[in-house]
Amino acid sequence: MRLINSTEVQLEIKNKANDYVHEVYALVKKRNPDEAEFLQATREIFDSLRPVFAQHPEYIANGILERITEPERIITFRVAWEDDQGKVHVNRGFRVQFNSELGPYKGGIRFHPTVNSSIMKFLAFEQIFKNALTGQPIGAGKGGSDFDPKGKSEREVMRFTQSFMTELSKYIGPDTDVPAGDIGVGKREIGYMFGQYKRLRGGYAAGVLTGKDPQHGGSLGRKEATGYGTIYFVEEMLRGKNLQFRGSTVVVSGSGNVSTYAMEKAIQLGAKVVACSDSSGYIYDGNGIDVETVKRLKENANRRIWEYVKDHPTAEYHEDCSSIWSIPCDIALPCATQNELDEAAADWLVINGVKAVGEGANMPCTKEAIDVFQENHVLFAPAKAANAGGVAVSAMEMSQNSMRLNWTFEEVDQKLHQVMKDIYQSCINAADDFGHPGNLAMGANIAGFLKVADAMVGHGIN
Repeated sequence: MRLINSTEVQLEIKNKANDYVHEVYALVKKRNPDEAEFLQATREIFDSLRPVFAQHPEYIANGILERITEPERIITFRVAWEDDQGKVHVNRGFRVQFNSELGPYKGGIRFHPTVNSSIMKFLAFEQIFKNALTGQPIGAGKGGSDFDPKGKSEREVMRFTQSFMTELSKYIGPDTDVPAGDIGVGKREIGYMFGQYKRLRGGYAAGVLTGKDPQHGGSLGRKEATGYGTIYFVEEMLRGKNLQFRGSTVVVSGSGNVSTYAMEKAIQLGAKVVACSDSSGYIYDGNGIDVETVKRLKENANRRIWEYVKDHPTAEYHEDCSSIWSIPCDIALPCATQNELDEAAADWLVINGVKAVGEGANMPCTKEAIDVFQENHVLFAPAKAANAGGVAVSAMEMSQNSMRLNWTFEEVDQKLHQVMKDIYQSCINAADDFGHPGNLAMGANIAGFLKVADAMVGHGIN
């Protein structure tokens, strides 16, 4: 009788874990064949979790992967609205209520012509792990519409948003699903949605939406939270390698809330931000970007970024926004949209000596780009960890609404800073525990997954 040694046992366990991951991913592909973004997100998570299943066979026995990749509920609805000329338009509305193991569904609403079921599912799936990392009692969801607010009048945006909320209101509530803003949805749109919800439900329910105006139940610091949080996380990552923002050159894609406040905080920490962008192109200012000019253009006037050069004639404007990554920098912060930074862009950044990359947007780097950074020992802060500050402060807004309290900006910012430090430490610890020290992408996936998976096991099969 042949004795089986421990090495053979470990190999068998590892193979069983790999087989399980492979089989479930094949099932996900079969069920979602045309959803490229969702498959990209699930593949990235699955690749990180192989060592977890080798150590935790109870997750296999409980079918955690099969369950966690299938949304609890997907709601799709028609949104009919009338423009200023009396013409009727019809858009599609979505809400993906993906996972409620840790609390009510929580995630933003996006208004953008690219919105479809794949993007909604990918964003909601990523939200599961991001929200878990914050340590807040919140589940995960995402919603939106293919409505484009650009070029619409104030009244048109209001009519569309009210029509959207008329249907969405049937499925949300302070203890059920608490949406927030995202691309194309700011405090104006949240205000219209809140007003319509209040009218339909016949009462004031402050906790049903976050991202509200601070004068009307919102939280101070929410607007800044995702951008500031990204910088706080990257700051911890840099500190671990005896690096810092002070004296560094930074390139930031985008010029919305995340980008603007990432730039602001990086500058406060002593960095020089030399470039930012919008969908039309990018600006380069060798003297350092003036964030107040960007705010004036984007927040107050909804203008295009090329107009920056009117006030700063020594700056340059270039039409191809993807070329922003050819600018030499120490730190790159992709803060615009998914898959904006590909392998070719990553190669340019490496050639030009980039030391760190922090994802401020949701999945802005392709898998191939991430591989380039890791192969070249570039520090990499993954989105689900680095940009979790926004949802963390959204959860704080929920807390303030529940307690009928208002925290100061300083209190919120202090709490946010601590949350981002804790997330960083959770990622580092998980990466170490599962044999991939320093790999924050794996650490974020594993740390977020473990928290949700344990809750799913504890709650039984449902």
